[in-house]
Amino acid sequence: QVQLVESGGGLVQPGGSLRLSCLASGFTFSSFDMSWVRQAPGKGLEWVSTINDAGDGVNYANSVKGRFTISRDNAKNTLYLQMNSLKPGDTAVYYCSKPGGDRGQGTQVTVSS
Repeated sequence: QVQLVESGGGLVQPGGSLRLSCLASGFTFSSFDMSWVRQAPGKGLEWVSTINDAGDGVNYANSVKGRFTISRDNAKNTLYLQMNSLKPGDTAVYYCSKPGGDRGQGTQVTVSS
């Protein structure tokens, strides 16, 4: 079965950086576009970024463009999200997502001084 396991979240000060990882199993990772989505407290799911199956095409939400970088290592079945210049508004649970709605359990990112 599909398994997506996120890691790398934590508490960081404004302006800081974090790198999230998502280890995928149970499907052919290299055949699927993959995304990061997030859910802030009391709000709905927000799309953050998508990378195509080959890793050479990316898209970002305007709110993170220029600060976040999505990448993948198909040999390691792993999706990444490098987050720089973090803001309090980035506080959320971050999920990696596969087409069809599969998501992991999420990793909490809290940006606060």
